[in-house]
Amino acid sequence: MGSSQGSAQGSGTSEVAEDGMTSCNTGVHQCSFPMYVVKVSDFLEMEGVPEPHHVLRRKGLLHEWQPSMFVIFVSHQWLGNGSPDPSGQQMTVLRRALQSWTDGSMTVEVDLMRTFGDQRRFTSSYERVATAYLFLDWFAIPQLTERADGVNDDATTSDTARAVQSIPAYVESCDMFVALVPDLVHSDTGLQCNYGTWLSRGWCRAELWCRLFSNREDTRVVLIFSGREALFIMPLDWQRSLIADGLFTVECDRTVVMKLGERALRSKIEHLDRWGPLTDYRFYLAQEPRLLNQQHGGFSLQGFLRHFSFPSLHDAVKHESGMTGMLCALFAGDADILQSLVKHSADVNARISGIAHLGYSDTLTLLMVAAYSSQEPKILSTLIMSRADPDTVCVSEAGSLVTAAWLATQPGHVQVLLEKKADLAASPPLTGAGAVSNARTVKAFLEARCDAGHVSPNGFGPMYSTAFCGRGSPDAPAILQMLLSSRGDANARAKPRGLLYKECLRARVSAALWGLEGCTVYQRQMASLPGATPLSIAAVMGDQRLVRLLLEHDAEPVANDRGDTPEDLAKAAGHTDLLPILSTFHV
Repeated sequence: MGSSQGSAQGSGTSEVAEDGMTSCNTGVHQCSFPMYVVKVSDFLEMEGVPEPHHVLRRKGLLHEWQPSMFVIFVSHQWLGNGSPDPSGQQMTVLRRALQSWTDGSMTVEVDLMRTFGDQRRFTSSYERVATAYLFLDWFAIPQLTERADGVNDDATTSDTARAVQSIPAYVESCDMFVALVPDLVHSDTGLQCNYGTWLSRGWCRAELWCRLFSNREDTRVVLIFSGREALFIMPLDWQRSLIADGLFTVECDRTVVMKLGERALRSKIEHLDRWGPLTDYRFYLAQEPRLLNQQHGGFSLQGFLRHFSFPSLHDAVKHESGMTGMLCALFAGDADILQSLVKHSADVNARISGIAHLGYSDTLTLLMVAAYSSQEPKILSTLIMSRADPDTVCVSEAGSLVTAAWLATQPGHVQVLLEKKADLAASPPLTGAGAVSNARTVKAFLEARCDAGHVSPNGFGPMYSTAFCGRGSPDAPAILQMLLSSRGDANARAKPRGLLYKECLRARVSAALWGLEGCTVYQRQMASLPGATPLSIAAVMGDQRLVRLLLEHDAEPVANDRGDTPEDLAKAAGHTDLLPILSTFHV
């Protein structure tokens, strides 16, 4: 939901039972209060500070959910203690995004790294938005304020409490899920509220899980960063965001919300077991203990085969697309089963395929997957001792040379790779760590004497990868600070080469024709890269934390090769909140 405890809370399939209670007629979660929604067309006519439930109801702007409605669930972090958006900034961003979808000037895209080379096949325009309805907690839940009591308190008979308890059911009933995550400041605490802080909230994670684990055909999650930028969430972002580790204003909410997440995940697994696909079933089944913060149970070989529905040992060890036996054992964190499968001729250096939709690109090796999915160091050690090659290279579509070190996400991974004599010079691991890892892992690489200024053969380096990929990571400022303290250059200008440069040139053609504002997010970011400094990249990404940090380290607001300054890039991407910061430091 909103306030300091979480994000927006949403919609549910509801009907009034004979006892007068509202109950769900479909779905996994109980619905105890009707879901109220607002027409998108009415919302676009609103201005300023959002009005609460009772005001909208008096004006006749609230509608009770009906099965024929196309409903958008809006999840957001509150920007004030008593109001979700005291200055109306957040709602302005939402209106601009909805209007852009309605008039066709913006699509929802996949992030830069997954879109490379094919920016059209993943986009969605959402033509139904114009006639859709919105679920927003402030609009839908009566007398909602910053919560002083938990969801499991004694006041469960109140409409507010029953509506809050119905949030998982509301999420299930919505057709589209949007996380509203522009980089703005909380009016009471003065703290930044952005994608990273939204993703850290326990209630927001619960909403996210209820969406992703629903049995709908389309379970995608849209992130709105500005009125000109909307992306689908990266799978690894939610897979690393456990409800058990989330932040809760009311600590007693944690256990209750964890049970909601567990119910959603187990329902997903049961559905996949019955209807498939088998690859997804095995993936979620293998991830279940980790996602629920439970102990991994060791398998016997026969128990493993039964658990993951392998008809025979031969089926488990053969190399094929999807969730092989080796991948099941890897994601389950079972080193003994990995060793057993290798002894029965499983290929420890096999390259994966068929699970890109779950966040793991084709041609990665098992060792790379183990590192990227944050498995315990023991799993990496077991694979290497079974003759997995730590120096195998995967060439990304952008021309980066990806190794297991490049995808390391724990300091223990670095230690294992060093002990096993991995060649850290083959591909600068800090470039990968700056994008996908955390401060502790980056520190381990720096202590191993990796060079913060070393760039990949395609011209991409850690200062750029951190700026491009940092806005979802709470560690990004600490990572950037360590790179700067280790001779990273705040004013280094990007010089893309090879495949990366060719893609930049393609994007610059589009920018020349339509202007940066008229480009897709992908085209804008790629066209901006040649000659860009870390400050330029942080500006086009809208990351206030990194922009401020770079300016404090004497980053100059120089133009890129196209002549775009950081201010130009921030404006083109719709991150107007950055303009005062950039202009103040420039003066």
